[in-house]
Formats: sequence, C-alpha cells, structure tokens
Amino acid sequence: MKTAIRVVAATATLALGGLGLVACSSSGSGGSSGGSGASEVGPITYVQGKDTSGVVNQLAAIWNKDPAHKNQQVTVKQQSDQADQQHNDLAQHFQQKLSDYDVVSTDVVWTDEFAAKGWLQPLTGAYKLDTSPFLPSVVATGQYSGIQYAAPSSTDSQILYYRKDLLGSKTPPTTWDEMMADCPIAKKAGIPCYTGQFAKYEGLTVNFNEAITSAGGTVVDSKGAPTLNTPQAVAGLTRLTTAFANGNIPKAALTYQEAQGLAAFETGKMLFLTNWPYAVSAIQNDGTSVVKDKFGIVGYPGKSAVGGHNLAISMFSKHKTTALSFIKFLESSQAQELNIKVASLAPVLASEYTNATLVKQFPYLTTLKASLDNAVARPLSPYYPAITTAIENNTYAALTKAANGQNPDVTGTLSAISAAIKAAGSTS
Repeated sequence: MKTAIRVVAATATLALGGLGLVACSSSGSGGSSGGSGASEVGPITYVQGKDTSGVVNQLAAIWNKDPAHKNQQVTVKQQSDQADQQHNDLAQHFQQKLSDYDVVSTDVVWTDEFAAKGWLQPLTGAYKLDTSPFLPSVVATGQYSGIQYAAPSSTDSQILYYRKDLLGSKTPPTTWDEMMADCPIAKKAGIPCYTGQFAKYEGLTVNFNEAITSAGGTVVDSKGAPTLNTPQAVAGLTRLTTAFANGNIPKAALTYQEAQGLAAFETGKMLFLTNWPYAVSAIQNDGTSVVKDKFGIVGYPGKSAVGGHNLAISMFSKHKTTALSFIKFLESSQAQELNIKVASLAPVLASEYTNATLVKQFPYLTTLKASLDNAVARPLSPYYPAITTAIENNTYAALTKAANGQNPDVTGTLSAISAAIKAAGSTS
C-alpha cells in the first residue's frame, strides 16, 4: 500500500555466506531507450522507504562483497517511513531530471503516474525482464499502457488477525457480515470488535477499496472513469459507516494507521484486525505482546487490496545496466527468502509459496497466497495522487460523522469522490 515499505525488527537470521549470488549480465548495446554499453555500468544508488529490519543493508552488502561488482557498488538511501513523503521525494528528483537516483522502490500504485510522465525506463529491449516466474497480479502493477515499467519486488495482501482464545471453537469469519456477527463476543469481553486503518492517509484508501470491492463494486473502470454510482458501492461504504455508528469499529480507529491498529490488537484491546503479513513477525517477536500465543490468522474476509512495492530504473540514471542487474538480484530467490526471514516481506516469486521448507517455517504464506489470489488492485491511474486524496478526504469525513452519531450521506460521499476523480483526469 502501502504505502511505506512495511518492515519489523525480527529475530530470524540467515547466514549471508550461504546465499549464492545471482549471476547478472553487465553488457549490452548503447541507448537510453533500449541499449546499454560500458558507460551504463558503474556505481548506483538504490532508494527506498525506511527499513527498520536492516534487510536492505544486508542485501546491499551481499552485492557489494561480490568481486564482480567492484566497480558497481550500491549505495542505499532510505527515505522516511511515510508513503506520501517517499512519493514526493521521488517526484522532486524526477522533475529535476537528477541522475543521483538509479533504482527506486515505488508503491504499486505509483507506476502509472511515473511512467506517464516519462520518469521510468521501460523494461524493454536490452532492459527486458523475464516476468514469468512472478505472481501475475503483481506483474500487472508494474505495467502502464501494456508496457512493463517496474519489476516486482515485494507484494502484500491484508489478512485477518483474530483472538483464538475469544472465538474458541467458532470458525473464523470469511465475510464482513460473519465478522460483524461475531462482535458480541468482543462486547462480552469488554473490548472493541474490529479495526483496520482508518486515519486520513493512504491506508484509508486501501480500506475503502476493500469495502467497495468486497461488496461487489468497483472504484474505477479500465479507462480510469469512476464507477461508484452503484448499489454495490453504496453497500460497501455503508458497511464502514454502520460499523463506526454502532461501535463495532471504535471511534479511536479514526487515528489508526498500521502501527496503531496493531498496538491495539497486541495489547488485547481488539477482537479482529486486518493488517499486512509483517504483523505476524511483529507479534511473535514482541516480548510484551499479550496475544503472542492467543492469535490466529485467516484470509481477508472479502477482497483485499494489493499492496507492496516494485523496482524501477530512473530514466535519468547514468548506469542503467548495473541498475537492471541489481534489480534482478533483489528478485532472486535468495534475496526474496532473506526478505521473508528478516522483514516478513511477502515474496513475488510464485515458487516460494510452494517451497515446503519455507512454508513450514512461515505457515502464513499459504493464507497469504489465498488472499493474493482474490486481491484487487487499488485504482491504477496516472492521476492516482488526486484519486487517493479524494477518497481519503471524503471517506474520512463520512466515517467521522458516523462515529460522532451523525448521519453521513453515503451516496453524496461517493458522488464527491467520483467528481474529484473526473476532475483529476480532465485537468492533470
């Protein structure tokens, strides 16, 4: 999502010496749009959001220690942990056509915008990438107008965390209605029932998208036009406003991003939580968590939004051949497995979800794969910043009214979002 790269401090370790390095090509023919030559080989800078797990520095160290990369050293630049700030930082560098960013980590919803503005190197010709080993839904997030501009890096789908001790023998919910029907259990325990991410930021767009698509609706069509004037969309948003109105989602959730919602769950103050897979390791490795041995996970009760990050080469990079080689390294099974073990970042290689050794160590991979197979992308559009802003502002206002005992105008909220999406497409 979102979203900032989601990482946690994990105790799992992996002997770096045991990771075989990926053999990467460093030759090609010249030209920024399709060829590469010796001038495109050299040191590069890799840019991504804040990584508190330390996995990115471990990966860079593996690359840099390889004698073959003596003249192709990678410097890691970490941005803040806020997705909006990450986006703005990249946009500012691209607008100035600076060559100091070579490989950039982009949220899956930024591809269309950056590609449409000519800021990303198409992965065609000498830069062509074999995408066949990756999850198809993830590959699609790196495409714009049928052309691959970004490579899969890490993916994400929300899953449902629940209190096993409170549900007891009851089967965990698989739909929104089933989950809401279990809320009396939370009331009996004296805790709120459910939360996702409802603060006014990108996470709210994720939760809005999930509510609409889980009710059978869509946000935009294949051309980017709004499709919120439907009974399904009304039903989806009404689910959220009703839950805030009756207290099944607590008013405090209006301030919750991922971390705050997780904290509420970990301290025993929530029956259900939807969050990303990183929370599994976060709970298991938190010595103060009161639910460490009391929680379970199942697939998202509906259609989750696709999250995660892709890797792209800046159009203004001077060393694009090295940039492509480094991307291939980050997509290798060795690097992907290190991401899982250290940072709980969901892999993009389809084969990892059937890796018996890996699944035994991380059984949530099976649950995650099921959610990913049913996941739906957030609106993909060159005007995404305007779309997400419209969703955040209008949805937050409606949820706030509901939480405060007022009657939100659901149809009016969806109409306002639709109008903003249309305006973005006609003025951008």
